[in-house]
Amino acid sequence: MNILICEQGKTATGMIRRYKIPKTIIWVIHLFFIFLAIFTLYRFITFLAFKPKVISVTSLAQSLAMGLRYDLRWIAFILLPIVLLSFSPRLSPFYSSVNKKYWTTYLVFVTAIVFFFFAAGFGSFSYNKTPLDAGAMNFAEDFRISWKMMTQTYPMFWLLAGLLTAIMIFRWMYYRSHWQVVAKTDGLKIPHRKKYFIFSAAVLSWMAWGSLSAQPLKRNDCFRLKNNFYSYLAINPLQNFFTTLKFRHPEYDIKKVRDLFPVMAEWLELPDKNLFTFYREIGPRSTGLESKPNIILVQCESFSMYKTSMSGNPLNATPFFDSLCRKGIFFERCFTPHFSTARGLFAIITGIPDAQFFKFSTRNPQALSQYTIINNWTDYEKHYFLGGDPEFGNFEGVLKNIDGLKMHVGRRPHIPEVSVWGISDKDLFYEAHEIFKKTKQPFFAYIQTSGNHRPYDKTMAKSDTDFIKLFPAPDTLRKYGFESADEYNSLRYFDYCIRKFIEAAAEEKYFHNTIFVFLGDHGVAGNAEAIYPPVWTEQRLTDEHVPMLFYAPQLLTPQWRSEVVSQIDVLPTIAGMLQQSYVNRTLGRDLLEPAKTKHFAFITNSSDMIGVVTDDFYYSTNVNTGQEQLSMMRKEAMRFTPQEKDSIKTKLALLTHAFFETSKYLIMNNRP
Repeated sequence: MNILICEQGKTATGMIRRYKIPKTIIWVIHLFFIFLAIFTLYRFITFLAFKPKVISVTSLAQSLAMGLRYDLRWIAFILLPIVLLSFSPRLSPFYSSVNKKYWTTYLVFVTAIVFFFFAAGFGSFSYNKTPLDAGAMNFAEDFRISWKMMTQTYPMFWLLAGLLTAIMIFRWMYYRSHWQVVAKTDGLKIPHRKKYFIFSAAVLSWMAWGSLSAQPLKRNDCFRLKNNFYSYLAINPLQNFFTTLKFRHPEYDIKKVRDLFPVMAEWLELPDKNLFTFYREIGPRSTGLESKPNIILVQCESFSMYKTSMSGNPLNATPFFDSLCRKGIFFERCFTPHFSTARGLFAIITGIPDAQFFKFSTRNPQALSQYTIINNWTDYEKHYFLGGDPEFGNFEGVLKNIDGLKMHVGRRPHIPEVSVWGISDKDLFYEAHEIFKKTKQPFFAYIQTSGNHRPYDKTMAKSDTDFIKLFPAPDTLRKYGFESADEYNSLRYFDYCIRKFIEAAAEEKYFHNTIFVFLGDHGVAGNAEAIYPPVWTEQRLTDEHVPMLFYAPQLLTPQWRSEVVSQIDVLPTIAGMLQQSYVNRTLGRDLLEPAKTKHFAFITNSSDMIGVVTDDFYYSTNVNTGQEQLSMMRKEAMRFTPQEKDSIKTKLALLTHAFFETSKYLIMNNRP
């Protein structure tokens, strides 16, 4: 072994002596392989941690090849400054010990940035099952709360200590590599030949371009792979984050919106398909309730349908809520337009999908002034309840559109906080219940829960000793969509909190004239193969599929409904239950309107995908690449011929783009 190393060293020294390669270029070559090892190791670890059960060798090879191109680009960005500045010998890392210190400090700084993005990218994969993108800035804007959530969920001290240790190891490697170059070239009197620097700069520039064509390598190129996982594996966090930063600014094309309006008018069944407006005055439905019922709308945190008892999941995490669904009007195929709590709040209150990919509309000052159907209920007292801080996601920004809203948020001196999200869901429900008992006039209440969320094991009140945790086998949990026993028990605890709330409410007068509405703010990505057809897991419909229930045993006739509906439909449906006229300027519809014939839900995600779900199909397309797909939602869709499927695909493609363009327009033009 020693002889072999010695021979290799002699060979390298011989090449250096023969070709007179400058020291800086030799060092850059060493650094190139060090960084290539770092980038490759990250992708390898990501693959092992998140690989799908079935691996396509062809797709994996394409993903790794694409990933190598992205990595070479960023390695070139890192090394180009050394080569370019070293055109002047006085700026070379080998000109003086001071230069050596400056350049190694630069490398350590860059390495720290790379490691930070790799750690954040791994966390994004673990948390959202998607690569890191500029949407992470939404949480950076709430840094204090986001940091507290992470410290309560993950061993941040040890993670940061490990990150610092890794950086120091690579600092040592850069110094050692520099010393090795000096040792190999000592006494060789190698001149500072600029042709080597020109050649090296050209090679690195080509790597940075990333392509042999006139078009450079783009973020969109990775989405040409026909599998989300392989696309996500290919793109590195640096590329995805910095490319998507420019998409955080709202924009719309009024010409496209006007041109596509007839499509929207047809699908929304608007009264006037020739007049460009979504304004419609809607009179009382014949089945409207004359008793002026109270409305309690509960936005349920991470209420993913496939994990619940209503889906048939044998782990039976929500038995009480399931019993409510059988006594109310339950929609088993409701989809949210996007993934995230802030987006869910925006969609419910405004009736408009939050169609900005990488920035919450609640964080966009231009989008905060919004019309909401809630303001039609002028004789209702209005309340909002949140266990924690409404500054997170700027919830309060969109809530300010509700006239006369009384906010019950933040710290409560008499109620202990259980986690970063504030008080427990049970205490939140009980707090609201005490206020409802004392209210003398009809009321509308918006209760936003937050307990079914990381850190799962810290969101339960310790005083709830009658709640008993269960611990199914890890394999069983994974089979039915849960990542851990903590997550499973968190959902069970939420069911427990609802039971305590409804049992308490049932003892009070207000219960008998109240419509309770329960709706998930978003779903959770995961394996739903044991519950639903493959499209749910493969196309990540689990992110958006949530339960929606209207429960009022004294007022509503039970129905279990299977048509596809949307989160944005909830307020128009509530308004239709009341015996009074209202104005709808949104994209939501009254789901109980007898004349309604079309069933669909528009959805989007941060991977540039937009689509429409119908009873039979899910159409999706990438807004950048144009790649599209039509997937079956149920076996009954097999009845359609290929020609019929092509026709359906064309119609859904048109509706998808119409909904997307219209949503972007209304976000900026739905002012009161």
